[in-house]
Amino acid sequence: MTVRLTLGPILFHWPTQQKLDFYARIADEAAVDTVYLGEVVCSKRAPFFEEHYEDVAARLERAGKKVVMSSLGEVMLKRERDMVADFAAIEGREIEINDSTALFHVSGRKPHRLGPLMNVYNEATLSYLAAHGATHVAPPPEMPREALAVLAARARELNLGFEVQGFGRASLALSARCYHARAHGRTKDNCLFVCEEDADGMTLKALDGAAFLAINGIQTLSHAFIDLSGDLAELVALGATDIRLSPHSLDMVAIARIFRDALDGRISAVEARQKMRALNAPGPFANGFFHGRAGHLYVEAAGAA
Repeated sequence: MTVRLTLGPILFHWPTQQKLDFYARIADEAAVDTVYLGEVVCSKRAPFFEEHYEDVAARLERAGKKVVMSSLGEVMLKRERDMVADFAAIEGREIEINDSTALFHVSGRKPHRLGPLMNVYNEATLSYLAAHGATHVAPPPEMPREALAVLAARARELNLGFEVQGFGRASLALSARCYHARAHGRTKDNCLFVCEEDADGMTLKALDGAAFLAINGIQTLSHAFIDLSGDLAELVALGATDIRLSPHSLDMVAIARIFRDALDGRISAVEARQKMRALNAPGPFANGFFHGRAGHLYVEAAGAA
């Protein structure tokens, strides 16, 4: 079985033209099979790009990509509940659920995917959700390989897709408040979309000055970038059907090519790791979560140079 590459939804508040240019290049050049579209982090950002989804999706589909629509990850207000209800009514494309609010509308009624913000950690939860229409699951990025293997085995029994994040900052939490706005002396309701100033999130430092986390509106992300390009053989062996690349301001076409070449055996795990390091990401690379270690660490593969 050929493991598919997916491109997750853009988590950051990029300008509209930047997003349009990004997806045009993904359509024309990126070696990805599936692209997720949708505002996952902040409902206030959604109106900036909603009118473009259909055109972007159509272009991606003409280029042979599968398009999946992703739902909001935190629902607190009536307008957000209405957004989720409208989202659940989408026809003609698969949808990815990122908050249990949406289950009210789709559970037992239509097929759907489970995104990483749904926090599916165990087989019982997965079995229950599969019995109510889930067809695919992306577990949280902090799960170690031993737990992923157990969950992947259950997904295989249930004939579900199993998707693991292979690249990008890890989403660690969503908050009711917007620290990004507060850090600039603003409130959530009067944020003036200051998050647009940080294309990959705003660096948060510990008291000793060390970069610790990244803030993206109401979302807390890891400072380090997950990089499982050197661990793909293990991911395939444990049963991953899809590897997710989370969009950042780096060259995502180049990153997709590295992962595709590594999956197809055109480059070794060591070569993949070296090519990833050459990209000069605004943060260190890490695979600690996958190896059951602290998430910010990078664990070298056995025998790696």
